[in-house]
Amino acid sequence: MSSKDYYKMLGVDKGADDKTIKNAYRKLAMKYHPDKNQGDKAAEDKFKEISEAYAVLSDKEKRQKYDMFGSDKFHQQYSQEDIFRDVDLGDILRGFGFGGFSTGGGRQAHVNFSDMFGGGMNFNSMHGGMSGHRGRDLTHKLIVSFREAVLGGGRDLSFRAPDGIKNVSVKIPAGIETGKRLRLAGKGESGTGNQPAGDLYLEVVVQSDPIFERDGDDLIVKGRVSFTQAILGGKIEIPTIEGEAKTIKIPAGTQSGTKIRIKGQGAKRLGHSGRGDLYVVVHISVPKKLTAPQKKMIEELEKEGL
Repeated sequence: MSSKDYYKMLGVDKGADDKTIKNAYRKLAMKYHPDKNQGDKAAEDKFKEISEAYAVLSDKEKRQKYDMFGSDKFHQQYSQEDIFRDVDLGDILRGFGFGGFSTGGGRQAHVNFSDMFGGGMNFNSMHGGMSGHRGRDLTHKLIVSFREAVLGGGRDLSFRAPDGIKNVSVKIPAGIETGKRLRLAGKGESGTGNQPAGDLYLEVVVQSDPIFERDGDDLIVKGRVSFTQAILGGKIEIPTIEGEAKTIKIPAGTQSGTKIRIKGQGAKRLGHSGRGDLYVVVHISVPKKLTAPQKKMIEELEKEGL
């Protein structure tokens, strides 16, 4: 696959803002629109090219990945359908004046984007809006607790959308992390006419936990060890993410900061079976105050070089 320079296609700099990109596309679309160049295959190909460039550069996430990975790697991740998903070119071009564009003799211009870009693409044809529009995709923040993210769960959501109150049920996959997105097909804004509803994208934000930290699929918890336990060894109880206590052995001579691994007690792996591990980080509790007998014993230990 040959590299595609979308910025060059639209004639803009890489630092161009959204308004500049939109204006550049508008100017080129008016020049190469098929209804102004009927029968001109070269113009149609150019229109496809600039529309693809606009579909990528007008989308914050797609543009970021295109800039980050370059054309070749970007197209390994994004198919043609992925590029045009969530982009209603029919609506965009109506905003540019093509919805009522006259070719002379009073006929309204129209172009069928599904035919132009290949079957399966979800574009509206330009018949004066009679076919309706696919509903817009919606984005909503989903805040989940630390334990929900690690173990999974379910949630009923209710929020206000442009077309009214939305009530949805969502399954929270075990192992999900902040920054992940959940897609609920057909749960976005309602379509008009015979067009389907858009999708709902839930942007996950995981709350912190007062006891556990997370490192990938592993969990980290502090283990409080007394001064004498660190020296002589012993046993302590530590919490698990399920809420049950687990007893672990502290070897004699354990140093502060030592990590003790408990296999299979970490976070569930997102999309896979199995779990990470739980690491207990040893924190030795040094007493701030000593009784007279305790102080005397410590002084005796000091004399012995301890």
